[in-house]
Amino acid sequence: MEHVIIIGSGPAGLTAALYSARANLHPLVIEGVDAGGQLMLTTMVENWPGYRDGIMGPDLMTELRAQAERFGAKIVGGHVQRVDLSGESYLVETADGRHETRALIISTGASARLLGLPSERTLMGHGVSTCATCDGYFFKEKPIAVVGGGDSALEEAMFLTKFASTVTLVHRRDALRASKIMQDKARANPKIRFEWDSVVEEIRDADQGAVTGIVLRNLKTQAVKDVGVEGVFVAIGHTPNTGLFEGQIDLDENGYIKTAAGSRTSRAGVFACGDVQDPVYRQAITAAGSGCMAAIDAERYLEGLPTPTAEAASAAT
Repeated sequence: MEHVIIIGSGPAGLTAALYSARANLHPLVIEGVDAGGQLMLTTMVENWPGYRDGIMGPDLMTELRAQAERFGAKIVGGHVQRVDLSGESYLVETADGRHETRALIISTGASARLLGLPSERTLMGHGVSTCATCDGYFFKEKPIAVVGGGDSALEEAMFLTKFASTVTLVHRRDALRASKIMQDKARANPKIRFEWDSVVEEIRDADQGAVTGIVLRNLKTQAVKDVGVEGVFVAIGHTPNTGLFEGQIDLDENGYIKTAAGSRTSRAGVFACGDVQDPVYRQAITAAGSGCMAAIDAERYLEGLPTPTAEAASAAT
């Protein structure tokens, strides 16, 4: 029987592990398929406090992992296949076995929806991004493209006009899905131009390791053209990784875990932190902060539980 199991190993999960370990809860962290989270796809991180010259995303995650392990967190690889939250203790199953825990911290994150192009994956972090707040600064006076048509896409486009020379908004329809006020603001911005009824067929140039342009195809005319840009921001939404928990804890209409009073979910002893419960900010530092909250909430929850008897502990082993 574990005191705490943490599912996920991004900034939220590893911060929860650090705080739980320092509280002598000996947390077990199950990394998941994408160990380290979205920062593993990021090159330079310049908005993490304390690194005035920035730090590479994978290096930051390596440091967070080592720090959690230093205080006693046990981190294992593997992917959680099933979770059962119906009992007094909670069951977590992976391909390697079954684990029981008195408290569970969910930090499985949210996956950015991508275009599905091979060049997109190759150039992720090298001109392709899913976060304007994270990476906009790197595109000062450069032409860029934003793909999407909802409020998030227009918010990203508006934000990026602070840095870019021009922002080309690529949308597969001839009308935006965004709210009217956002549409009016975008149309009034002289830096934003629109490519209607169009999809991105290719991002150039993967072999150079940098974005030099995009190939667009008009869905009505089938005409193909090149647009010169040095950055591509994909803003077609995020999908919270909550499939394991459907029907067991409360989710909102978009699938994000509902939390209240910190990190508490609708199930006592189950806590959530990071992008899996945050559709608004989606920053590494806010994820880490919520991971701290989840660990403290879990510690306080466990302090209110009866301590297992020696006989119960012996039977469990």
